[in-house]
Amino acid sequence: MASVERSDAELLSAVAGGDREALRLLHDRHAPWIRSRLRRRCADDDIVLDALQDTFVAVWRGAARFDGRGEPAAWMWGIAIRRLIGVLRSRRRWAPVAFRSDDGQDGRVVDAAEQVLLGVEHGELGVALRQLSPELRAVVQATVIDGLTTREAGRLLGIPSGTVKTRMMRAKAQLRATLA
Repeated sequence: MASVERSDAELLSAVAGGDREALRLLHDRHAPWIRSRLRRRCADDDIVLDALQDTFVAVWRGAARFDGRGEPAAWMWGIAIRRLIGVLRSRRRWAPVAFRSDDGQDGRVVDAAEQVLLGVEHGELGVALRQLSPELRAVVQATVIDGLTTREAGRLLGIPSGTVKTRMMRAKAQLRATLA
């Protein structure tokens, strides 16, 4: 089978086995759009390039952890956005804020991005998101959390744009019912 014809999942599997050429192919295929998406979140090219490089280092080191559920591109995007936050944090581009626990006690100091991510992961919204089917949750994550357009989310998830819109409509209805 020619390398060009290999799916992202096959390439990730090969990367997990130490195949550097598979990593190069994944990089060639995905680095342009990942860089573009990161650039929409950060105007500093140096930071974006650092996050992009860190992303593919993490893909190299963690390819074996990809469990085959969902699209490899979505998995890589999750790494990329976390790497961007890490680079911004390391360069102290986000100011820390005091985190106040539910009981009103002062807690540790976290930056604003971490506070938002904690709320999405562990708050009521996180609980509601985890109750969605994987298909609906992937659409919400791609369009709302990652900020992709309907067309971009469809391409990332391998589904038509109309399906993205339908799943988003269903997800919103379920989230409304859960959070009401």
